[in-house]
Amino acid sequence: MFVSNGPVERIRVEVEGIVQGVGFRPFIYRLAARYGISGWVRNTPAGVLLEGEGERSHLSAFLRDISAQAPPLAAISSVHSETISVTGEGGFSILPSSGGENSAQISPDCDVCEDCLRELFDPRDRRYLYPFINCTNCGPRYSIITAIPYDRRFTTMERFAMCADCRAEYEDPANRRFHAQPNACPVCGPRIALLDSSGREVMQGGGGRGHDVLLAAVNLLQRGGVLAVKGIGGYHLAVDACNEEAVANLRRRKQRDEKPFAIMAPDLARIDSFARCSETEQRLLGGPERPIVLLPKREATPIASLVAPDNGYFGVMLPSTPLHHLLLRNNFIALVMTSGNQSDEPIAYRDSEAREQLAGIADLFLAHDREIHVRSDDSIIRVFHGSPLFLRRSRGYVPRGIRLPAEQPSVLAVGGELKATVCLTRNDRAFLSQHIGDLKNSATLRSLEECVAHLEKILEIRPALVAHDLHPDYLSTAYAVDLPDLPRVAVQHHHAHMASCMAENSLEGEAIGVIFDGTGYGLDGTVWGGEFLVGGYREFRRQGHMRLVALPGGDAAVREPYRMALSYLFDAGERDFAALQLSCLGDVSAQERHLLQRMLERGINAPLTSSCGRLFDAVSALLDVRSRITYEGQAAIELEALAESAVTDREYPFSVEEFAGRLILDMRPALVELLKDLALGVPRAIMARCFHNSMAAATAGMCERIRCRNGLNRVVLSGGVFQNKLLVEGTLNRLAELDFQVFTHRLVPPGDGGLALGQAVIAGCMRREAERSTELEMLR
Repeated sequence: MFVSNGPVERIRVEVEGIVQGVGFRPFIYRLAARYGISGWVRNTPAGVLLEGEGERSHLSAFLRDISAQAPPLAAISSVHSETISVTGEGGFSILPSSGGENSAQISPDCDVCEDCLRELFDPRDRRYLYPFINCTNCGPRYSIITAIPYDRRFTTMERFAMCADCRAEYEDPANRRFHAQPNACPVCGPRIALLDSSGREVMQGGGGRGHDVLLAAVNLLQRGGVLAVKGIGGYHLAVDACNEEAVANLRRRKQRDEKPFAIMAPDLARIDSFARCSETEQRLLGGPERPIVLLPKREATPIASLVAPDNGYFGVMLPSTPLHHLLLRNNFIALVMTSGNQSDEPIAYRDSEAREQLAGIADLFLAHDREIHVRSDDSIIRVFHGSPLFLRRSRGYVPRGIRLPAEQPSVLAVGGELKATVCLTRNDRAFLSQHIGDLKNSATLRSLEECVAHLEKILEIRPALVAHDLHPDYLSTAYAVDLPDLPRVAVQHHHAHMASCMAENSLEGEAIGVIFDGTGYGLDGTVWGGEFLVGGYREFRRQGHMRLVALPGGDAAVREPYRMALSYLFDAGERDFAALQLSCLGDVSAQERHLLQRMLERGINAPLTSSCGRLFDAVSALLDVRSRITYEGQAAIELEALAESAVTDREYPFSVEEFAGRLILDMRPALVELLKDLALGVPRAIMARCFHNSMAAATAGMCERIRCRNGLNRVVLSGGVFQNKLLVEGTLNRLAELDFQVFTHRLVPPGDGGLALGQAVIAGCMRREAERSTELEMLR
């Protein structure tokens, strides 16, 4: 206890950020005791409010340590303090939560902390082997919250009345579980059970711990069975990742031919046995968010080949719940842990729906009676240049706020069609939702609707307008159009990508935007996807793009990359498809070749596109990497994996033409040279690497031409193609050599998972400028 030797003052402090449900109030309580501060602290809808009274130097140290020593799960965005009148109050107390305007940020779901993990495996601890152990430093948050403020009565733990021991911990400010809302134990908390698809208990967890249930689940997995496991944000489908037959069986049942499965290992030591892992990747794997991280495979690995066929990487994660730790420890090198869903459906999270959807896939269900209120799939990250790049931002990171370049009106943005997310903004913060999925059916649309309703409720945001993609046929567009009484803003797809990257990097003014993806609805009615834009949030200009080619068969060309190979060959002057001797055409009949040739000659069912993604598909087919795909992006992913196995600085040629004031990037010279190499028998990996090199060089060359026109020196890289590590690294190096400032994604995915952020910022900027114009007009 500090003794006051100077004048006493009192301060009022408002703390905003992720400061609820993370042990912040007991932290303040203990900090106040350390410095001899009297007063109180409480949760408010805006965050945490406190008043402290004490000697001036002690208050100064107290204020400093609020930020410097905050709890591990806290993320403080602002601390505002002011001096108020002294009251002479004695002691320090934690007051009940208060109401008012909400600007609080909710904590994401978190892994098990080291303290709880130690107790979990301590036979002397009363929570020994208890699958729901947690404290203020760990455990479920976002997935169990039903309303705000974050109190137990507004979570799915409300139905579990705490026993005397748990209540004593919950009410003790000195205890690690003080106001830990999911606090529970085997006596009073949730329980696990092993169920069949009808919901009948095959085995139940007696005494709360469910040790027999766990043993039976482990035994099923060891015998090659498929187990549906209820996690934090939904169900996973699990099999032994080292059992080739079990993995093959899961693929058959789930009808997932080749798309890689994610795997979960018990610890970093096990991961080291099958994948290479850098220090940065280890930190990401071991963080409280517990994402899937893409790791290079080791040459000799115990993991079944069917886990990630024709892919140089494993998607790996560490356990994210106590139940996962109990399943894995001392039992498996790794388990496949893939999302519990059917094709094109969102991850199953309600018990009855999970049993219905997964009945033909899972042998049994390892379930529990703690309800999941919000579904949330796993986050996926890969590392390049020592920094994380999100491929999917979801569980563990949502709903953390992203700071915007400026304050703006509240906007709801509903994203595009693929890898859908939604975004809500409040003042200078954007809140991007968890991964929803591809909006191709009513199930994913319902998931989007539920997600919007939940975020609006817990963030208490009432949007002033809604932003959506320009494409009129997207389900997200239809959803936005049907919202009553909300003005709508249609945002061009690639402009949204550009704005997303600019916003997360806090850029103002104009920049060059290089946006490479597969498909986006263009202002001219064509399919865009290889774009060089100039502009900012308010507007953009299409300064250049990749040369237009046909999409023979429309969407069929996406599923069958050999069609794009033929389209590019046709554009390069090849007119006799019957005579082509290419491996990728080996199973394409003469009749189909003739049909495709006629389609291209007449322009029937062959819309034009500038898509960079389709060019990667064409090269993948020409090199006989992938002529048909079973999942989105497969051809490009496998082409990159092939290119990574070779080393060469050689580049294929390209050309740049000018048409109607725009620069047109023509990659036909590169394909002509590639075909020559193919005839000479040059190794495919070398050709794949040369193509990547040429794309990086061509991108830098286009940016240099645009800089000469506009004087802009800042470049942002966005779009799904920039998930390609080789392309990003090559482009960054070449742009750096030309003294460009280059900005990439760090906080949101470069693909369509980050689209809603860009839509929200563009719409907010337009609304803000419209309001300013109205105000100026009224003053005249």
